[in-house]
Amino acid sequence: MASRQGGSGDAEPLGPGSTERRTASTTAAASREDDVRPRSPPESPARRRARAGRSDRSADYRSIDSHRGGESAARTPEDPPVRDPSLYALTDHFRERLEQPGRYVSTRTVSDAIREGQLRWNSTDGWRFALVEGGVRFVVVVGDTETNSPVVVTGWTEVADREAALEASRWDGVDVDTIAVRAALSEAASTPIPDRIRPRTVTRPFEVGEHRLETEPGEPFVRCTDCGCRFRSKEGITSRRCRQRSPGR
Repeated sequence: MASRQGGSGDAEPLGPGSTERRTASTTAAASREDDVRPRSPPESPARRRARAGRSDRSADYRSIDSHRGGESAARTPEDPPVRDPSLYALTDHFRERLEQPGRYVSTRTVSDAIREGQLRWNSTDGWRFALVEGGVRFVVVVGDTETNSPVVVTGWTEVADREAALEASRWDGVDVDTIAVRAALSEAASTPIPDRIRPRTVTRPFEVGEHRLETEPGEPFVRCTDCGCRFRSKEGITSRRCRQRSPGR
């Protein structure tokens, strides 16, 4: 899968509304991720500290102030991220995704994934949490080695079990097809995917780049509802401006 990680940007705390309920992870479904391979990283400073009896992971995050004798946490990419959602901030990149139609990610699902999801290491994105709910996998990429506190870098959804998703009360057929089309476009951004678009029905436009996209059964493309352009790959979408939109939109 192509990397979807964005820049860190300014970050704001994960709000109090992000812990609405706890949801157990579906480990078996999450393990079906073909593009994510679990790894066993070498023992890190954090793990050595844990074996020595230091269990308070929140103490690993301190402001770095060399002029006042502040101490860096000196965390490395191999250190597993913490599972306390209240410690995480949101990057600008991820905040933008929360506002886009067809993303199906929220602060609640981010909190649930961090707290209960399966943790995996990916060589492209780094640490990611994966949680399956109602046949849909929520993937949350986090980072904490370049900031003074852990951050949610990005997140997306995938169809883990289509039949389960269609049976779940929280999704309808358009939701499931939207998630499937968006994920397919992102998996190989430069590759046209007409056969994966053709069977889908997306009547509520979702956003990619500057375009609001939809498709109907039998169409081998997604179509922008604003400018009318047709696309078969994500690269085609993101490389073309929408003629009906002003530069500020």
